[in-house]
Amino acid sequence: MRERFRVVGGARLVGEVRVVGAKNSALKLMAVALLAQGRTTLTNMPAIVDVRIMAELLRRLGVAVDYDAEAGVVVIDVPASIGHRADYELVRALRASISVLGPLVARTGQADVAVPGGDAIGSRGLDLHAAGLEALGAQVHVAHGYLVATAPQGLRGAEIRLDFPSVGATENILMAAVLARGRTTIDNVAREPEIVDIAEMLVSMGARIEGTGTGRIVVEGVEVLRPTEHQVIPDRIAAGTWAFAAATTCGDIEVVGGVAEHLGVPLRSLAESGCHVERTSRGFRVAVPHGAGRPTAFDVATLPYPGFPTDLQPFALAYNAVADGSAMVTENLFEARFRTVQELARLGADMQVDGHHVMTHGVPALSGAPVESSDIRSGAALVIAGLVADGYTLVSGVHHIDRGYPRFEAALRSLGADVTREPDDDWYE
Repeated sequence: MRERFRVVGGARLVGEVRVVGAKNSALKLMAVALLAQGRTTLTNMPAIVDVRIMAELLRRLGVAVDYDAEAGVVVIDVPASIGHRADYELVRALRASISVLGPLVARTGQADVAVPGGDAIGSRGLDLHAAGLEALGAQVHVAHGYLVATAPQGLRGAEIRLDFPSVGATENILMAAVLARGRTTIDNVAREPEIVDIAEMLVSMGARIEGTGTGRIVVEGVEVLRPTEHQVIPDRIAAGTWAFAAATTCGDIEVVGGVAEHLGVPLRSLAESGCHVERTSRGFRVAVPHGAGRPTAFDVATLPYPGFPTDLQPFALAYNAVADGSAMVTENLFEARFRTVQELARLGADMQVDGHHVMTHGVPALSGAPVESSDIRSGAALVIAGLVADGYTLVSGVHHIDRGYPRFEAALRSLGADVTREPDDDWYE
C-alpha cells in the first residue's frame, strides 16, 4: 500500500532526538562480512528498509542473516562457500548493493552484480569500480544488465589512482584489495567517515590498512580474514537532517549521538547564519533563539568530504526557501538532485534553476500543497518544508523516506510536530 505523510504547518521543533548507525556505512559493512567465513555481528544498526533489502541479498548468496531491528543488531553467518550472483530484483531497489562486487571477487573469484538502481538523483557510473578491479587483475564487462567480474587466479596488488574520489569505488577497491596478493596503493580516494568505519572493521578482521581518512590508502594483502563484532558509526546525514530541521523551523534540537566533527561545513554555515550551534556531552545542539527572527540564507556548493555533503543539499534548499535573503545552491556531484526544487515551488518557494545552480530567495512562509518525494533526502526535506507552510502538506513517496530514517514521523512528533502517516488514496498506478 502506498503511503504519504500529512504534515501540519506552524511547528517549531524543540527537544532532543537520537541518531543511530549510519545508513551509508551499515549497508557496506554487511558486504564486508562476506570476506570472512564465520559469524560477524554488527551493532548500532538502523531500523530501516534498506537493511532488510541488503539482508535478503546476502541470503540469496547463501549467507544466514539475523536482523533484530529493535535491538539494532545484525548477525551474519558466512559459510565456506557462497554464491556470486546478485539479482536485479533486489539490486534495482538498493544501489548500495553494488558494494558486494569487491568482496565477492576477492572471496570467490567471480561476481555477477546487476547494474543497480536506487534513488533518482542522477547518473552514477560504475567505470571507476571496474577500472579499479581491473587494475587488481580482474576481468570486468557488462552482459545482459549485469556487471561481471572474474579473477580465477585471485587478485594482485596494484597502484591505483581514482579520477574522482568516488565513495563507492573507494569502498569496492578497498574491500577487494585486502585479500589481494601484495601491496595496493589507492590515490585520490574518498575520505568520508564511512570509509574510515569500513577500514576499522576490516582491520579488526585482520586486514592491514593505512591512510584511511586521507587521500591515499595503502593495503598489504592478507590470505584470510576472520569474523568480528563491530559497532556502526553514527549517521552524520541523519544528524545533519535534524540540524537543518531546527534551523528551518526556528527551533531548538539536541542531536544525541551526532558527531559535530563529521559535519564541519554545514554546522559552521548554520552558525554563521544566526543559529546557535554548540557541542554537548551527548552530541550537539542547534537552536534559533526566540525573537531572533529568521536566520539568514547562505550559499552552498556540494563537494566530496570534508565539503558540504550532497545528501544535505535538499535540506539547504528547504532552509533557504524560508531564510532571510537570497543565496546560491550549487550541486557539483549529481545532476538530477534539483528535483526537490519543483516540489518546493509547489509550496511557494521562490527559486530559479540554472544548470547546476539554484538561486533561492527566502519567503516568510510557504503554503501547504501535495508534493512528491523522489529520493530519501528529498522526501525528508519536503516534510521539514511542510512544517513551515501554512495549512497542511501531503508528502507522497514515504517509502523513500523509510529507506533512510527509522520511524521518522515518530521522531518529529516527539519534537512537537503534527505529522501522521496515512494511505495515499490519490495515487494511481
